[in-house]
Order: sequence, then C-alpha cells, then structure tokens
Amino acid sequence: MKFATKAIRVGQEPDPTTGAVNVPIYQTANFVFRDVGQPNAFEYSRSGNPTRSAYEKCLAALEEGKYGLAFGSGMAAVDAALSVLRPGDHIVSSENIYGGTFRLFEGVAAGRGIRLTYVDGTQPEAFEAAIEENTKMIWIETPANPLLQLVDVRAVAAIAKRYHILLAADNTFSSPFFQRPLTQGVDVVIHSTTKYISGHSDVIGGAVVTGDAALHERLAYYQNTVGAVPGPFDCWLSLRGLKTLAVRMKKHEENALAVARWLAAQTTVEGVIYPGLPSHPQYALAKDQMDGFGAIITFRLPGGLKAVERFAKGLDIFLFAESLGGVESLVCHPWTMSHGVMSPDDKQKIGITEGTIRLSIGIEDVDDLIADLEKALKQTAL
Repeated sequence: MKFATKAIRVGQEPDPTTGAVNVPIYQTANFVFRDVGQPNAFEYSRSGNPTRSAYEKCLAALEEGKYGLAFGSGMAAVDAALSVLRPGDHIVSSENIYGGTFRLFEGVAAGRGIRLTYVDGTQPEAFEAAIEENTKMIWIETPANPLLQLVDVRAVAAIAKRYHILLAADNTFSSPFFQRPLTQGVDVVIHSTTKYISGHSDVIGGAVVTGDAALHERLAYYQNTVGAVPGPFDCWLSLRGLKTLAVRMKKHEENALAVARWLAAQTTVEGVIYPGLPSHPQYALAKDQMDGFGAIITFRLPGGLKAVERFAKGLDIFLFAESLGGVESLVCHPWTMSHGVMSPDDKQKIGITEGTIRLSIGIEDVDDLIADLEKALKQTAL
C-alpha cells in the first residue's frame, strides 16, 4: 500500500462486533480477565488500549517502522527516547533544536547525569568530532526549529553506525509524509503528534517509532512503567488526523511555497528561510532526502521586538499562537515563545534574533494569507 492508503487502512479494520468503519473509542480503564492470571488481549489502559494500538500501528506503518508507541505529549516522547540512557552517558545533539527539547536536555537529562555536547547540525563531521568514549546517542532535528537548518541524515547515520551509537531524529516539522528517517539509517523517530499528525490543534500528543525489536521492548517498558500515555479519545483524534495527513500536507506545502516566494520578493523583510526556495543553503539536500519542503517559513523583521509587536497587531487571518501544524495559519515569535527558555546569548548563538518570525502555513486560501501578511507588513513599516 502507498502512503495515503496506509493512513486510512492500516490498523483500522472494521469493528468485528458491529461492523463499524471507524475504530471505536474504547473509553475504559480496565478489561475483564478470562480467568485468574489469564488476561485477554488487553488488561489495563495504561499498558494498552485497542484505540491506542490501532493508532500506534498506523503511525509506525507511515514511518516505515515496525513499532509505534504513543505518549501524552511530544516532550513525553522525547523523554522516553532518552530513557535508554544512563548516568554518565553522553549525547551529541544538533545545536538547533526545539526550545522545549533544550529545556529537557539541560533541566532534566543533565540532572540525571547525562552529558551533552551541541554541534552545528549542518556539518556531519561536527558530530563525529564531538564523539566521546561514552557517547550513546546522537540527536538530530531536521528541519530544525525555527531556522529550518537540515541535517544530512544519511551522512550522520553512517557516523552513528560506525561508532555503534543510537541515532534519534525529531521528525515533527516534516511529518512522515515528507520524510521517513528510519529509511535513511535513523534508529528511532520522535514526533510531537500535536502538530501535523493530529493536524487540527485539538489534542496534545507524542510518539516514538522504531524498527528495532530490542529497542522497542525497552521503550515499551518505559511507556508502561511511567504511564505518560494518551487517553483513548486523544488516540482516536490523532488516528482521525492521520486519515487526512496526505491531503493536508500537500495543501500545506502548496500554500507555503507560494507564501515563501511572495515574502522573498518583499523589501520589508529579511532572510526568508524555506527549504523549498533555491536560496536556502541546503536546497539540494532538501530535494534529496525529503519528498517535500513542509509548511514552516521563517524570516526576520528589521526593527526587532517593536516591529514584531506591530506586525502581530496587523494580522487578522494568521493567529499569534504557540505550536504549529494545524489547518489554521499561525505566527510564532521564537525569541519569546518556542525558544523563550533559552538565554539571549544561546538564542543569538544559533541565529534567533528578536525580530525572528516563524510562520506555520495552514490550508486556507493562499490569496487571503498573502493579503493578510501584506497588510501586517505595511502596519510594521508605519
């Protein structure tokens, strides 16, 4: 089966009892045992739930993995991926990562005795140069939040394999429709399913997908033991989101490319960044390792924070809000929002300025989106 068909059919056979086309919401905490010490297929919804299992199976298939595990948030999924590490272990990470991941690395993982080194993710050799005797994981995010740097996944995977190091990739910005890192040598893929997977800004969730049975067993043990799992209704909403992922991502990208080209022609903005523009320094890599360019656009406003405030007030259709990946178009100010946890020096080091704007392009009519941006930019220039 091809992608769009898998999104609708894998794990979603008609209900054998009623014939229902959609997977039911098994809104239950527990399940009856056949006899003492003999549970049925499910026994307790922290350990497993039929709705969650259908969702996990479908998501794994879309990532071309064998095993999917759902979590209550993207950050819970990140923490699960780190659960295989022990005190004294070392991570080499891209320096351009989501601010929440950075906060977890520095505020939680470091407190557990895990050491971190951050490198320029656009340079594969930087990962190799930072490897130490006890390096157990390489962490990449591609495209990176919010400046859309790409990591050469195959090159870094070759390094990880050579040194027998686990390679983890955050694939949130692309979704499995545009990129499937497991097919390029990655060991474990992480998602904030709040974004494109669910796609409607109505549920918080995360997921981890792998093709390795032993790794899955360790991650599944952590999932069950810690219990940071989504409820059945959240899983049902996310599974419903998967059904339209293919059509949504096509429209997201179509709109984003049109908006990026329009922004690049404006003299009132600086440094428009979008992997689908030939001006992106890694445009060739994006075409090689991705099936599409996604729907996130980043640019800078001259004038810093004051210009951002005027720009936000001038918008009607774009919403100034956290997150991304929903059907509605959003504006984020990374300096104060997605990367607000980082110090000013850390933000400036990786290229985030007070004037940096991140757009999540939705699926509205693109002419309306461009008109809204044009109006807001005129307001900014006043």
